[in-house]
Amino acid sequence: MDNILTAEHITKDFTNHRALDDVSIAVPRGKVYGLLGPNGAGKTTLIRIINHITAPDSGIVTFDGHLLTAADVVNIGYLPEERGLYKKMKVGEQALFFARLKGLGRKEAEESLRQWFDRLDIAEWWNKKVEELSKGMAQKVQFIVTVLHKPSLLIFDEPFSGFDPINAGILKREILRLRDEGATVIFSTHNMSSVEELCDEISLINRSHNILSGPVREIRERFSNNRYELGFVGAPDALDGCGFDVELGAINPDGFATATVTLPAADAVRPFLAAANQAVEINSFRRLLPSMDDIFVSAVEASNQSSQQQTKER
Repeated sequence: MDNILTAEHITKDFTNHRALDDVSIAVPRGKVYGLLGPNGAGKTTLIRIINHITAPDSGIVTFDGHLLTAADVVNIGYLPEERGLYKKMKVGEQALFFARLKGLGRKEAEESLRQWFDRLDIAEWWNKKVEELSKGMAQKVQFIVTVLHKPSLLIFDEPFSGFDPINAGILKREILRLRDEGATVIFSTHNMSSVEELCDEISLINRSHNILSGPVREIRERFSNNRYELGFVGAPDALDGCGFDVELGAINPDGFATATVTLPAADAVRPFLAAANQAVEINSFRRLLPSMDDIFVSAVEASNQSSQQQTKER
């Protein structure tokens, strides 16, 4: 796979604290890549290393096929969790200032900015002072400034914090549009529903280690534990004798019922359906995939238990 960015065996220590411990990630080009983890896990430190704000103590970062250098930062758009706008400046004036810093000419910058302001429905704020903006409006301005110069890699750290559902939805659509136009996105968040909506692949960092990586669909299938939902018409207890672990669900007045079954392995699907078909009339059958919320909790708890056990054994 063509990766726009890789971080290999990254370690970073601060006073009395190891922020990252042998962390590796590979971000595929043209995808939305979720960087997940609890508070203090090391996500922001890794993002700062990718942005060349700080350096790792060991390990390497490659960008577009070569070792990351300060010159590559112009091709990275970074929206940090801590927002920063000059409150006394006018919105349009400040957006132009940041655009010029990123190498755009004034005419090109203003044309592009006004298009973005129209798209995100904040055109009327062009001549307002930043201090007059709501938190959500200010975040829209910073989002625009981040993406305006069309960097090949975009990094968004908690981009939806403070947004109402409507404006969060607008931003999500813009992120997916940017991806479809060729940008790669690293997306750090605690909102797992956004991960399911946006992310193609993820890495989950906990206690300075990368504990889980891969495509979202594959990870959800890996954690499904072979659980399926069966929709059927028949007597509620008809499935009791089919030889599998079946849990009866809802029963409608018209006789339609559901049941959940946990199979011992994926190759048990056909034998189960054959047995169930002898007992009831099957209407539907689908695999139950866990939510990313459930996976996050499960993976972090397992990692914490493993760390505690290793500590006891030392």
